[in-house]
Amino acid sequence: MTTAQTAFWVVALLVVLAVAFDFMNGFHDAANAIATVVSTGVLKPQQAIVFAAFFNVLAIAIFHLNVAATVGKGIVMPGVVDHHVVFGALIGAIFWNVVTWWYGIPSSSSHALIGGIVGAVIAKAGASQLIAAGIWKTVLFIFLSPLLGFLLGSLLMVLVANLCRRTSPLRVDNLFRRLQLVSAGLYSLGHGGNDAQKTIGIIWMLLIASGYASGTDKLPPSWVIWACYLAIGAGTMFGGWRIVKTMGQKITKLKPVGGFCAEAGGAITLFLATALGVPVSTTHTITGAIVGVGSVQRASAVRWGVAGNIVWAWIFTIPASAFVAGVFYWIGLAVLP
Repeated sequence: MTTAQTAFWVVALLVVLAVAFDFMNGFHDAANAIATVVSTGVLKPQQAIVFAAFFNVLAIAIFHLNVAATVGKGIVMPGVVDHHVVFGALIGAIFWNVVTWWYGIPSSSSHALIGGIVGAVIAKAGASQLIAAGIWKTVLFIFLSPLLGFLLGSLLMVLVANLCRRTSPLRVDNLFRRLQLVSAGLYSLGHGGNDAQKTIGIIWMLLIASGYASGTDKLPPSWVIWACYLAIGAGTMFGGWRIVKTMGQKITKLKPVGGFCAEAGGAITLFLATALGVPVSTTHTITGAIVGVGSVQRASAVRWGVAGNIVWAWIFTIPASAFVAGVFYWIGLAVLP
């Protein structure tokens, strides 16, 4: 096998690994998209995953690839990324996803991937080769996305409570059972639009580094876009059942009106972040929105211990995945040509 053929197969293997990560991302984050609509009883689990997967893929027709451009071109200096860096980044992200999925912790696949990229690049060339603006924008939204979710979820809950204060509870419940289908669809649309683009970005990064795409291209190849959106939809179809219970019931008990407000608040945050090209965590966003809805009822309605454990997982995500990515960058130097 020639050197060119070997290089092609290494790139192909890493593309497959990246698409597998995207599938895992959908699998891991499916709970975020469907937990509220399942826990309120509006949809059965089997119906909810098909519903969410459809909107995940539909996002391909809605959103510009701003997030993909940030990941592909806005985090690492040009010329630094190679297949060893991508290998380390993907293994670091996949490792953290598997660990948190196994323990039922709703962590961020997005930040695991960013952490993986950061760790592998530092292992190769040092922190000076990272683009500070892209990194700090991502880190800032670790805090802003749950805060926005919290504020929007709680404000919507207050608004709805005032609008419906003279309406019977049964009528409110029936109305928001229908409206929650709208909010769940919008949230799944935002989930697909933001999350699929992160994997598009890392594949784009790999293709540019290996010469299969140009750094001046405004868009990645169309097959990359379709592969990533279909992979995240397929991952959602298989679902992350270990995390559904945590998101849907352990943080706070939700009724359809609360589910609507949480999903709507989360969806608005995701749409805003995607428009700005910021790779945010759907987990952070919906958790903040759920806590916001619960806190409007009364502070004791939120199980703050569970929410606190989730926050600790967020804090450790980037450094943990970065560390593993750095280790596997060095392993990749030994095992990959």
